[in-house]
Amino acid sequence: MKKVQRFLIAALGIASGLLATLAHADYRQSPEAQEFVDAMVAEHGFERAELMALFAKVEKSTSILEAIARPAEKTKSWAEYRKLFLTEERIDQGVAFWREHHSAFRKAERELGVPAEYIVAIIGVETYYGRITGSYRVMDALSTLAFDYPPRSDFFTRELEHYLLLMREHGKDPMQNKGSYAGAMGLGQFMPSSYRSYAIDFDGDDWPDIWNNPTDAIGSVANYFVRHGWQPGAYVAVRARPEQKDIGPLPSAIAKPEQPVSFWTESGLTPVFEVLETDLANAIALDGPLGEEYWLTFTNFYVITRYNRSAMYALAVHQLAQAILRKGSDLVQEDP
Repeated sequence: MKKVQRFLIAALGIASGLLATLAHADYRQSPEAQEFVDAMVAEHGFERAELMALFAKVEKSTSILEAIARPAEKTKSWAEYRKLFLTEERIDQGVAFWREHHSAFRKAERELGVPAEYIVAIIGVETYYGRITGSYRVMDALSTLAFDYPPRSDFFTRELEHYLLLMREHGKDPMQNKGSYAGAMGLGQFMPSSYRSYAIDFDGDDWPDIWNNPTDAIGSVANYFVRHGWQPGAYVAVRARPEQKDIGPLPSAIAKPEQPVSFWTESGLTPVFEVLETDLANAIALDGPLGEEYWLTFTNFYVITRYNRSAMYALAVHQLAQAILRKGSDLVQEDP
């Protein structure tokens, strides 16, 4: 027994040592990092010495690798996932956030055509209205995933490239920002490529500050929606009632709608309230708290999935937005 105990203690010690080595390993010795530095020097004119000095400060993170392996959208049912976001507290805090930044939301609606409740809901789902924006250094997260997560190395290498470019463009220190385990940043959790493409200066100070400036974050989320095809005044999702047991094969839950509503009614799905038969829609099925739920989802639902490619995510945003709208209806009435 004592030998077994000594063996386990030794094994744990070795494991702890490996974790410590992983956490503090020097990326300057990584072939992948060296190849990345070569590309940044050749393609974007970065100074090699500056990049190598930067990577000397970067740390690998085992907790990042563990977190990316278990995203909630893949490990929870819709019934479980919905409970995370459709809470009275999150709804109340959403109304309060809308009220606090009412002028910015009104500007986003007026200039960009995106309803305030959907912008509020995105920020509410992503960061609890800015309360939880992430505790990982963005450089650590992106470097760990670019150089030590082969399944998505190409994606995160591109994001690391975008991050260094945007920091240079705005004269900021790459080590100063914190974000999610995947390197998403600010109130709206933009990846670096999304920041460079869609983040906007919404208050006129020449710096799209999505970390500390709610006005810029609100405008940037709205701009993201617009650039991905948001249709003002159009439906997002409508519950449908199955008229028969076998509805047949459904398209990908995050595919762009291609069939008119009439196709789905003929297939045995009846919207619970009247929608235009000619509107393009998808049909999705999710395992809800009372059993299988069917929904018709429209172009605006597809736009939300461009933010996070998950039908559960998009439906959570939609339902949270509607709940916030019901509770904050006086905010809509205040608008001219």
